Amino acid sequence: MFDWDDLRYFLAVAETGSTLAAGRALRVSQTTVARRVAALEQALGLTLFERRQAGYALTPAGEALLERARDVGTAATALGEAAAAMGREASGTVRLTTLEIYAVTILPPILRDLHDAHPAIHLDLDTSDEPRDLAAGGAEIALRNSASPTGGGLVGRRIAPDPWTLYCSRSYGEAHGVPRSRAELSGHPLIGGGGGKVWHAYQAWLRRHGLEGNVAIHHGTVTGMLAAVRSGFGLAVLPSFIADRDPDLVRCLPPIEGDPASLWLLTHERLRHTPRVRVVMDFLADRLTRLAREPVQSG
Repeated sequence: MFDWDDLRYFLAVAETGSTLAAGRALRVSQTTVARRVAALEQALGLTLFERRQAGYALTPAGEALLERARDVGTAATALGEAAAAMGREASGTVRLTTLEIYAVTILPPILRDLHDAHPAIHLDLDTSDEPRDLAAGGAEIALRNSASPTGGGLVGRRIAPDPWTLYCSRSYGEAHGVPRSRAELSGHPLIGGGGGKVWHAYQAWLRRHGLEGNVAIHHGTVTGMLAAVRSGFGLAVLPSFIADRDPDLVRCLPPIEGDPASLWLLTHERLRHTPRVRVVMDFLADRLTRLAREPVQSG
């Protein structure tokens, strides 16, 4: 089955005649356009374009499918407009709770676009280390790292795997080498902390491997740990969904095999049909799922 979203890239290339022009129109890179068109061709088992030096030209198969693709595009636009009309009816405050590291890395551009699309919705962003009780009204929506979310009445979706493992900066790796096994960690300074439950699990892992004495600095938040790693201070455990998407970071060790930790987007069942909550949930789910599909580098 092909990805419906790939049709946008097919139509853009068909209309502009090149991946470069299509990328400009869609505000993505030329590489992304080419990759998405290739993915569509592979899923359909058809060659849709002839790659020429002057640009992309539709093949007979591409010509045959063009109008149908346009019909799908028209239907998608109509659906989007209907959803936007529903969204315009949504207003009020939505409290979103998540760890600070997600709030300052992946969420800012997403929340900016959410505000642009739905200015009547006010966001209250809570970055407490302690999970808020959605059933008790501690928040309406949670973006959490968890093996299996607990709590009565929780509904939502799993965005992507998100195990935690050790990272260093590229500059640190170039200067001191990148440790690739637990045995090689003994000569490297470690950045501890993370607050609450993060440090409890992290500290236990360090003790098991006799590395607690390597902790050279302790930060109260995971964001502080991230900043220290980026500075080249040393190594720290970070969530892979964030760190693998940071071009300045290098993964030192693979995650523990079978680690079930994932990124979850959650709300409570009694809130799922509340217009303002539904709009925010749908917007975040769409953007985070798109981000999860983008290729990453793991060092």
